[in-house]
Amino acid sequence: MLTHPKAAAEFNKDEDRVNWHDKSLWFVRNKRDLAVNKIPQWEELRETASQIKMKVLSNLDTYLEEFEKNAKANGIHVHWAIDGDEHNEIVKGILDKHKAKKLVKSKSMLTEECHLNPFLEKHGVEVIDTDLGERIVQLAKEPPSHIVMPAIHKKKEEIDTLFQETMGTKSVNGDPKALTNIAREDLRQKFLNADAALTGVNFAIADTGGFVVCTNEGNADMGVHLAPVHIACMGMEKLIPTMAHLGVFLRLLARSATGQSITTYSSHFLKPRKGQEMHLVIVDNGRTEQLGREDFRNSLKCIRCGACMNTCPIYRRSGGHSYGSVVPGPIGSILSPNIDLKKYSTLPFASTLCGSCSDVCPVKIDIHSQLYKWRQVIMKEHPDKVKQVAMKVNGKVFKYPWLYDILGGFARTMLKITPRGIVYSKLNAWGMQRDLPDVPKSSFKEWYKKNRKKNG
Repeated sequence: MLTHPKAAAEFNKDEDRVNWHDKSLWFVRNKRDLAVNKIPQWEELRETASQIKMKVLSNLDTYLEEFEKNAKANGIHVHWAIDGDEHNEIVKGILDKHKAKKLVKSKSMLTEECHLNPFLEKHGVEVIDTDLGERIVQLAKEPPSHIVMPAIHKKKEEIDTLFQETMGTKSVNGDPKALTNIAREDLRQKFLNADAALTGVNFAIADTGGFVVCTNEGNADMGVHLAPVHIACMGMEKLIPTMAHLGVFLRLLARSATGQSITTYSSHFLKPRKGQEMHLVIVDNGRTEQLGREDFRNSLKCIRCGACMNTCPIYRRSGGHSYGSVVPGPIGSILSPNIDLKKYSTLPFASTLCGSCSDVCPVKIDIHSQLYKWRQVIMKEHPDKVKQVAMKVNGKVFKYPWLYDILGGFARTMLKITPRGIVYSKLNAWGMQRDLPDVPKSSFKEWYKKNRKKNG
């Protein structure tokens, strides 16, 4: 099984790419800071959003029933799915009913989570991702590496080559504008020929039964307005109580995600247009289990802005694919173990616990604290024998000062006389990237005793 450390080590073989990836994401983090600093009441907005989401999570059953009632009254067909498999079958059933074989899809991390694309393709449905980043990784036959910028790991020259190989285009020397125009021309025909359109849901509003989809490219609107069938898929935690609360989240989302004041398109869907059928699939897929975990419940506040990824030193230098999960980075390292603790047991350790993720989270999720708590759960349920032995040995050494002094002196002596090739072996993870400091002549304890006597 590929673990995060192994996948990260593979990513780090290309140092130039690692540095470029790090720089690209930090650029987005800086944009976020500039946007946030222009809002005097930013911390008040964060606290308000956090309290709203907590209220929803504390009364989720009530709000879900209210939302379903109002959505049905608006003419929306509401479906419930316990997991990804049921979600996929529901979507397929809707498409089969309308004999739809061509589906245009805007960005939806939930459908990625449920592995909808390969499921539908296996059943003869052509699925076209219409978000530019999603389209790029679809053509490359790769999963997204970021929840907001799914192709952030690809350079413009690589995308140029990809378009040449998959669409037969001519080289444009990696010009972003030209590449965008190529994608736009290709997708336009897909939109015109689609039998159905699928979107995600950023916010579902309980008291109206409507929902909001946020995009920067207008692809969700294009798909929905042209297709006779609109399927929207949402995790059950996407609810907010009223329309009045929406403004709080719209002010937070784009600034946290990309440093914009607001997304280019904040599209409101209340009911199907005349002649159109609208379906909404509400999915659990482990969310109620996470809701029942007191220590990790707050993670369901997440509005999928990706700010924690942009700031995380581990994510920036290990790449999104190293996490092996649909939602990578710090928040993914909390959500994924809930789905499969053994498979994702290394993710909570992919963190320095520096707290930067919690500092930038727009809904004030205590991300680093939850990562630490997951570590405790994992060491209890899936203990690492090597780590356990190492910690017990360390505990014994630190318990007895005389033993610590002896072993410290021994280590200093051995480091001085041991050949460099042995000191900087694979066993010394520190030495893979840096030199050890010069070995001191004495310990601090010895130095302190000597100098205290000297100074009286």
